[in-house]
Amino acid sequence: MNYKIFIVFLLLSSVSCKKNKEEPTQPNIIFLMTDDQRWDNMGCYGKPEFNTPNIDNLASEGVVFDKAYYAVAICMPSRVTMLTGRFNSNHKVGFVAPTDYTLSQDDFNKGYPAILKEAGYRNGFIGKVGYTVTENATRPSTPKEHYYKENMGSVFDFFAGTETHDRNGMVLWPENDLKLQQIYEKGRPNSGRTLRTGEAMIHFLETQPKDQPFCLSVSFYAVKHDNNKDMYMPHHDLFKDKQLSVPDNWVEGENDKLPKVVKENARGVRLHKQRSSTPELQQKLVRRFATQGYSVDDQVGLLVDKLKEKGMLDNTIIIYTSDNGRFQGSHGLFDKCLLYEESVKAPLIVYDGRKQKAERGFRDNSLISSVDMAPTILSLAGLEAPQSMQGKDFSPILNKTQDKSKWRDAVFMEDLFIAEMFHKRYNKNVDEINATLIKENKSYRSHGVRTNRYKYFVYYEHTPKIEELYDLEKDPLEQNNLVNNIDYSEVLNGLRDKTEELYLEALGK
Repeated sequence: MNYKIFIVFLLLSSVSCKKNKEEPTQPNIIFLMTDDQRWDNMGCYGKPEFNTPNIDNLASEGVVFDKAYYAVAICMPSRVTMLTGRFNSNHKVGFVAPTDYTLSQDDFNKGYPAILKEAGYRNGFIGKVGYTVTENATRPSTPKEHYYKENMGSVFDFFAGTETHDRNGMVLWPENDLKLQQIYEKGRPNSGRTLRTGEAMIHFLETQPKDQPFCLSVSFYAVKHDNNKDMYMPHHDLFKDKQLSVPDNWVEGENDKLPKVVKENARGVRLHKQRSSTPELQQKLVRRFATQGYSVDDQVGLLVDKLKEKGMLDNTIIIYTSDNGRFQGSHGLFDKCLLYEESVKAPLIVYDGRKQKAERGFRDNSLISSVDMAPTILSLAGLEAPQSMQGKDFSPILNKTQDKSKWRDAVFMEDLFIAEMFHKRYNKNVDEINATLIKENKSYRSHGVRTNRYKYFVYYEHTPKIEELYDLEKDPLEQNNLVNNIDYSEVLNGLRDKTEELYLEALGK
């Protein structure tokens, strides 16, 4: 009898060991990032007319953050911030001088993909890269060549990426992967860039070994660049006759409330006139963003189905966010960058398939920054973040173990972009041009903080400084600047001090 029990024990042990060998103990991580998707352009953030059922379902079974913010709200520096866990003023990767450097190889190797690779993860990247890695940090940040394979090949095992569009210049590896080449084959009937991204995403999962954890970073080209050749036009038919809601802070024509330096210099003012300044233009624009959001949502559904089919979902974490928002005519602006909510507020959904259903499905109001992304991803993988990372690990919030009284009371945000500097980024004397713009009072660089209740920011290179203060509990659309309201003088002084404190921390001082 004892002999039979011993044999059964050995058999069970053998099965257990085999299972452990085939299934990684560390979780798989999928990081989904869209391009320029405004936080409220989906059902789970209050706009069901955008028709995002798969994202909404992911949200209902995960954690939805209602106060997530970008540390910087423009694509290149925002992507590098999420990769490295560092503020724009610290990593200095951006479009315009003086923060117009490429990302050095050393700094890239301190980002979450390289650290996961070192820990045994299979790494994949699909979509828009948006920044350039060079051996040393060099200027300008937008060189003519990017050398993805040479400078990123040791970190990513699977790669299908390019700078802005996937129609040309796509770099692919492994080079012997014929299916990957077919997905991006030139001359293939245009199925839309988002569907191609989705095909590559599914192919990565189909080629994933069973005994290795993976991290797949998917950077959708959508919802930016909404011309016909970038969209899957059958999806546009779903929205072409739809009347979408118009934000109450949408402005027809010009917005006289904007600071003079913004009205005269920010490209969002000019682009609003061209793209969103009339009811007809605004609806046409938002329908196109909705179309692309729906195409992304479709891929999210296919992703979850494939994870279920392969038995991976129960050990996979899915993070969904964007790189920055879009004004879409709010405040009389079209672009991004500026520190109003439509630009800097982020969608953030985290689904953890390892959790029981009773532990899933809640919303959280903690202040989260995009600088937190890298250290949190590493923590979810059971790894420590390097000292270079400035963000906070928010995984205890996901696990409901965080003492909220010890969480941050403000997030720092900055905008270092100036349109005129962007047009002159290849000039050799960019620092002189920058100094002249500041001297001529044309700089609208700003930084500030968002607390649970208030938003404060200052155009700090302007003389005199221009400040904006909003009580977001009473004024969520930021229509009433309280800087000159004596009842808020104490709040104003406190937020000035907080901004300076967090700015020095961002610099690393």
